[in-house]
Amino acid sequence: MLVRHLLSVLLFTSTTAAFTSGLAAAPPSAADIIAATDKVRSPQGAYRVTVGLVEYANGRARDKVDLAVHAKLYPDTHRFKNLVCYQAPPRDTGKLVLLNGSNMWFYDPASKASIRISPQQRLMGQASDGDVVTVNLELDYVPKLIGEDKIQDADHQEQAVWHLDLTAATNEAMYNHVEYWITKGTYRPVKGKFYSDSGRLLKIAYYRKYEEHLGGARPTETIIIDAVDPSLVTKMTYSAFAPEDIKDVWFQRDYLPRFKDE
Repeated sequence: MLVRHLLSVLLFTSTTAAFTSGLAAAPPSAADIIAATDKVRSPQGAYRVTVGLVEYANGRARDKVDLAVHAKLYPDTHRFKNLVCYQAPPRDTGKLVLLNGSNMWFYDPASKASIRISPQQRLMGQASDGDVVTVNLELDYVPKLIGEDKIQDADHQEQAVWHLDLTAATNEAMYNHVEYWITKGTYRPVKGKFYSDSGRLLKIAYYRKYEEHLGGARPTETIIIDAVDPSLVTKMTYSAFAPEDIKDVWFQRDYLPRFKDE
């Protein structure tokens, strides 16, 4: 009886270990990966961040814009609302971009008019208005795990990644189709490819210089390369992350003429 009991224990232990090992080896789902990546890309609360954009042509800077982005996550919808304020150059100071749901508005204090714009509309260089606002990708895309891969990041370091394909599922998606390469284990985005509605590759982005801000390691620099002309590059930098008491009224179109960035 003792021998039979010991054999049963050994069989149970080995079976349990094999089952546990199989679970450990199983990759997370595509939905889990993109949800975790959303939390790495940006804080999941109300905050302010300064975004600097520099456009390069053949390695030489030719234009620059500084923005303050006010982003607030609404727990009931799990969506962000954004208000973007131009800080420089002087000719653009005070201009605003509002993202509320699928509606994006541009406000010019000179004309005191707000006009509807597309998130794909270029802000500067290869960066569009949709690239500077905060969104949760898991809400607007159907993700598919293509597989595991190894790629070089922006610093030419090899990274073990998951390769995901994202297809737009709502009218609030910024792009029709996106590919993402995300580091295994840390869920940090390394590379992205963005496509037009017709399927044409628009640009390639690399995410780098991760730093601790507001409870997590965030990419503080994005390099965007034109898919047609790789000599055209836009660098986006993120700094001065800070929690902020953001008023709901900031996200109303009628309030834009009264908004004052402090």
